[in-house]
Amino acid sequence: MGSPPRPLPLSPAPASLSFEALGGVATVATTVAGELDAAVAVVKAEVRAIDVTASRFRADSEIERLNARAGEPVTVSPLLLDAIAVAIRAAHASDGSVDPTLGAVLIAAGYDRDFQELERPSPTALGPPAPRILQLYRTEAWRLIELDREAATVLVPRGVRLDLGATAKALAADRAAAAAASRCTCGVLVSLSGDIATGGEPPTGGWSIHVSDDHRAPAFAPGQTVAINSGGLATSSSTARRWLHDGHNMHHIIDPRSASPARSIWRTVSVSAASCVDANTASTAALVLGRRAQPWLERIGLPARLVGHDGEAVIVGGWPSGDEAAPQAG
Repeated sequence: MGSPPRPLPLSPAPASLSFEALGGVATVATTVAGELDAAVAVVKAEVRAIDVTASRFRADSEIERLNARAGEPVTVSPLLLDAIAVAIRAAHASDGSVDPTLGAVLIAAGYDRDFQELERPSPTALGPPAPRILQLYRTEAWRLIELDREAATVLVPRGVRLDLGATAKALAADRAAAAAASRCTCGVLVSLSGDIATGGEPPTGGWSIHVSDDHRAPAFAPGQTVAINSGGLATSSSTARRWLHDGHNMHHIIDPRSASPARSIWRTVSVSAASCVDANTASTAALVLGRRAQPWLERIGLPARLVGHDGEAVIVGGWPSGDEAAPQAG
């Protein structure tokens, strides 16, 4: 596993740049200021690659072409093959709590276009959580996906639509951090909408990360600031990505058991792991698991911070204790 988070960073990275990517904000930081531009170029290339390969919101993406041919083996690129293999591994690791075959459920929930285009809930328009969205959802269909690495083909079961949103962005962060660190021969941190991966030698004291409900929140927002030396850190939340659909208040964390937005006792879960994919798999699964999340995280040995709807935080696996209010900036 990656280095567990620590409560007090000693120094920030000397250079960073943020830009829009994958429907959110990407941030790249380097330990050598002169290497930032090169690192950003590498990260942008990786982001473009995962977007045209695995985005459900692009009609020309490779995964949409694969979904259109469900029921037959389709030759795919090495990147899509890897991305689907990672998604299946995440499903196995989470006992199906993170399921890559929820594409039809998300579409039925109204998440059929980029999040920026969805109707946002307001205090006067919030509806009740939706009932089961798709009655015909086929549970554990991910077990029936056939990957043939030698032939470079994938067969998606007929009637199933893949959605790699739970793992593809984290995979892109891992790939981007590794590629940028190799290209620049310095320490690199990549954050894709809060999915964080690191590569190379960290800055003195580690990479400083503020965890909160929303990756766009400023450093003085409620949450906690920690530091990591290696690996990845991911935060999953049911509060940041919400929209209205048919009068119901929706969010993107789907419980495969109910085929509807998860009704969890947690609003936000942050996890540190050896990779961003592992961290994001665990944080997403923990939201779905609800009360079972804490013993599950303890059993797999990952440091985590779970925040209930009342704002109270529970820490497991060596995650540092800390106040909900971060130190004030300046």
